[in-house]
Amino acid sequence: MVTVLLWLSTAVIVTTLSYNSGMFALSRRRIPLAEPQEQRHFYVFLLACLNEEKVLGESLRRLLALPVADCVAMVVDDASDDGTAEIVRAVDSERVLLHQRSLPNARRGKGAALNDGLRHLGPSRVLDGHDPDDVIICVLDADGRLEPEAVAEVDRYFADPATGAVQIGVRMYNRTDSLLARMQDMEFVVYTDIFQTARRHIGSVGMGGNGQFMRLSALRSLGSKPWSHQLTEDLDLGVRLIAAGWQNQFCPTAAVHQQAVIRLRRLVRQRSRWFQGHVQATRLLPLVLREVPPRAAADLVYHLSSPAILLLTSFLPLAFVAGMFGFAADSITAGHSTFPVIWLVPLYLLAFAPAYAYAIVYRKRERDLGLLRCLLLSHLFVAYGYLWFAAGWWAMGRVVSGRTSWLKTART
Repeated sequence: MVTVLLWLSTAVIVTTLSYNSGMFALSRRRIPLAEPQEQRHFYVFLLACLNEEKVLGESLRRLLALPVADCVAMVVDDASDDGTAEIVRAVDSERVLLHQRSLPNARRGKGAALNDGLRHLGPSRVLDGHDPDDVIICVLDADGRLEPEAVAEVDRYFADPATGAVQIGVRMYNRTDSLLARMQDMEFVVYTDIFQTARRHIGSVGMGGNGQFMRLSALRSLGSKPWSHQLTEDLDLGVRLIAAGWQNQFCPTAAVHQQAVIRLRRLVRQRSRWFQGHVQATRLLPLVLREVPPRAAADLVYHLSSPAILLLTSFLPLAFVAGMFGFAADSITAGHSTFPVIWLVPLYLLAFAPAYAYAIVYRKRERDLGLLRCLLLSHLFVAYGYLWFAAGWWAMGRVVSGRTSWLKTART
């Protein structure tokens, strides 16, 4: 049994390494971009908030300071019981709107709050006189802090009428506070700078929950409720936009900065929600196979299947430990070590070969760290990835028990 698990897990890891290597090579290819021009579109920043008094005020202040000529911000208060609404009311600006939801209709997930906020834009009259093709909805988390040039960088992508959505990079603004925060920053940089960048060539760019920009007409093409009630409504939205014939783009020259989770248990809980949402998203596989062009469909099928791949990979450490016990038992019986030392090299390469690519990518974003420190951090990042095993099995426990509640990430 141990041998079967070892071979199965090794096959999965080799497949994953091959896929990751291909995506890394593809991400190094450049795509020529149009030069930035004057802002052409009307921007609506949509923030779904539940008890966000700790971070919302600073985020709104930064939003109002952006060099954006034509925009409004709408805060959707999802029945908060703290001072979230009071913080919004205290902002002295006609460009900040508040829409409050009430129980029992509120607190049904981020997707429901975003859908309600989008619907409320009509009665608020802020869209009067604007063509839906020229209105860009930007979803931000309450702790999201856009870089000053983000809108200008994104705006040029929407000059192409086929572009339905643009995702920007994500960084942790408290990444220097702890090693755990630094690992989360590296996680997002690696994902966006390798996988999202590579997917620009494939046509399978995904949407994230923070810093996603969507054309209003693209959202309306998905119906009156474009965001689903799944735990990863952003993943669902990105896939359905592609299936509807829109192009998703990734903008590598802009980012939104958010707060890293500083407690390990909270981090695993957050990742378990993402994992469970990813499992829910497998229901989109028939849509992908039916409506998405072949090359993009192949990547999306692999991406949507990644929870199963990750759970299979989680058996490899168990098989490795069991194998070490077997070698130890044989060594005791034989009176000398029976472990083939030559195996250390392939085992190291199997586990840590991706770390070198991660270091190269991360150092491009963090020049002050130096190459050696980036290499050390990237090796730690490989070990950090094991928390996804805990999150994955936690999520599967929730799936089996039928729990689908929104596990909100606490702010500090």
